Amino acid sequence: MAPVGVVGLGTMGSRMAKRLLAAGREVVGYNRTPEKARALVEAGLVLLKSPRAVAEASDAVLSMVTDSTALRAIALGADGVIAGLRPGAVWAEMSTVSPDVTRELGRAVAERGAALIDAPVSGSAVTVEAGQLSFMVGGDPAALEKVRGHLLAIGPTITHVGELGLAVTMKIATNLGLAVQMLAFSEAVALAEKAGIVRERAVEVLLKSVIASPMVKYRGPFVLGMPAEALFNVDMIQKDLGLALEIGKALGVPLPSVALTDEFMTAARGLDLADYDFAVVFDVIARMSGLRPSVKSRP
Repeated sequence: MAPVGVVGLGTMGSRMAKRLLAAGREVVGYNRTPEKARALVEAGLVLLKSPRAVAEASDAVLSMVTDSTALRAIALGADGVIAGLRPGAVWAEMSTVSPDVTRELGRAVAERGAALIDAPVSGSAVTVEAGQLSFMVGGDPAALEKVRGHLLAIGPTITHVGELGLAVTMKIATNLGLAVQMLAFSEAVALAEKAGIVRERAVEVLLKSVIASPMVKYRGPFVLGMPAEALFNVDMIQKDLGLALEIGKALGVPLPSVALTDEFMTAARGLDLADYDFAVVFDVIARMSGLRPSVKSRP
């Protein structure tokens, strides 16, 4: 079996590569900042010098990068993934990016005799480590079957949603709900606290109530203290909210709660809170309400 290629070894990509290695796969990879992949190299990953080199060495390439600009950077040009794809290879692109960019790259990949599927994930770094990540997949079902085993080595759930670009659209639709839920939860905590209920008690009650979705259960406690490393920071969630608003405008779907939540994320950035997990939207509400924020602004 040819090595599995992984391009983008950041918070999520590195953990995916680690699971592939643990499953006995030979893994080659590329990261823009090589020193950040040192632990993976020590675990057995072979670090290559370009996305093209990863594609040339693999029949299956997985990628996870920050945004559409970063995706274009690893995909295009003489050193990009597309230039190195073998005929018959499959590229599973997992980033949350514009569906239009995904389809554009899909056409270029097809010209190489390869296939692109969009395979964004639902979950966080914690979910990957627990082996509970789920995939949404768009594109040719036959291409999915070629890489299904690799995806299952990372997470147990794969749902094919339709043609190329629809999986990342589904991911964006999912993520808008995360941010809107967190804003509503923050408002509920702030209202209860301002009325005289201890913040910790308000959080406890809400997490035992009918509004406690899986996301609220693990992110809700962040209003009592932010994690040292953001699971999903303000800049990243706002990127996804922007994509949702862009798609909604194109399709004629009003997204009023998304637009409002997006403004609160802008406020968080204005308060120098962009590096925190997006649960820090609670601090925006707290400051507006005269309540004690959970964190201090970065110096």
